[in-house]
Amino acid sequence: MTVLDDARALLATGPLCDPCLGRPFAERSHGLTNRERGRALRVAVALDDDESFAPPDETCRVCAGHASEYDAWAERAANALADTEFATYLVGTRPPPDLADRERSAREQADLPADAGESFRSECNREVGKRLGDRTDATVDFERPDVTVLVDFERSTVDVERNPAFVYGRYRKLERDVAQTDATCSACGGRGSVWREGEARPCEQCGGTGRLAETSVEELVCPPVREAMRGREAVFHGAGREEAAALVLGSGRPFVVEVKAPRRRTPDLSALADAVAERAGGRVEVEALAIAEREMVDRVKETRLRQRFRLELSFDDGVDAAAFDDAVATLDGERVRQRSEATAEERTRTLRDVTGEFGDGTATLEFAVDAGTDVPAVATGERTDPSLADRLGVDVAVTAVDVVGVTARDGSFEDTPLLGA
Repeated sequence: MTVLDDARALLATGPLCDPCLGRPFAERSHGLTNRERGRALRVAVALDDDESFAPPDETCRVCAGHASEYDAWAERAANALADTEFATYLVGTRPPPDLADRERSAREQADLPADAGESFRSECNREVGKRLGDRTDATVDFERPDVTVLVDFERSTVDVERNPAFVYGRYRKLERDVAQTDATCSACGGRGSVWREGEARPCEQCGGTGRLAETSVEELVCPPVREAMRGREAVFHGAGREEAAALVLGSGRPFVVEVKAPRRRTPDLSALADAVAERAGGRVEVEALAIAEREMVDRVKETRLRQRFRLELSFDDGVDAAAFDDAVATLDGERVRQRSEATAEERTRTLRDVTGEFGDGTATLEFAVDAGTDVPAVATGERTDPSLADRLGVDVAVTAVDVVGVTARDGSFEDTPLLGA
């Protein structure tokens, strides 16, 4: 059987438009559209049979005319995306009901494989996609497009899915009583009370306020990002976390905000930092903002951290500056052993770059250490050996723990191809 024999057999099954005649031969002669293949085959059959050529004038038995609607669908898709910023896209198709069955039936009647060439769905994806790209100057991305368009013949709709966008940055927390994420009390669900012994009683965990902190970094940062990118929702991802009572100073803590269904993907990052500062009112500030890839969320959440802490201390009389400085010096580079209260399991961490500053009955202690360390216990000695209290021979109280540096053990967060401008 030749290609002309196959085309002749297909034409004998009923009226076919040029695209539906050409589609079973989509793998032949690159550089042609299925419409061009179908017309060429129709002409070639007429020449080979020495019959008068007549373009199809009946409704196509396979697509019922839908293969002529690609321009209209592309225009509808472009209109649906008119208010959306995107550089890459992908088109999908939900064909009319039973079209695939009619397509398969025509091929089987012509003794062709049911999956010969390509399907109407595949052709529609490509042809509508090509026309959409011409209208928007965007490019196709089969892996991770900014937007996905679904051409739905069954419902006669164009559905647009705006895929998430990501903004990386570092935050500094300049006031205490600011949690990192949603400060709503989980014990009472924000109600401030729990049902116990047949009556509502104040929640002990939040003291009846419904909140574990006055506000959160998430509540201060996410809304300006969501608004700037015109998204439906914003989700906060932090590199580690700190207590609500702790400050975050120095270069700040890395974070990523994931924006769902954004209509804008490249906001003015300087203006965005200003908007966060205005909303936060001096409690939180952000810097090093950059557009990020999806994988930056995993890097921020899963990277092993090394953090630098500053502890504010108080202790009994009898400690002078010299004794304090000597004790601090002995801790620099020391491997401290800490025992878990729950399991008695022991873990070891190395203290790095230990420094201290002595005052009158108070002091500050700074050191860098890997994540997973009970930081206050390095000073107090609780289930920790050695400790500052051990070296001084007095009880030490920690009045504040602040984060003054957060780095990745395997290199800089910012030195990665996962970040853009």
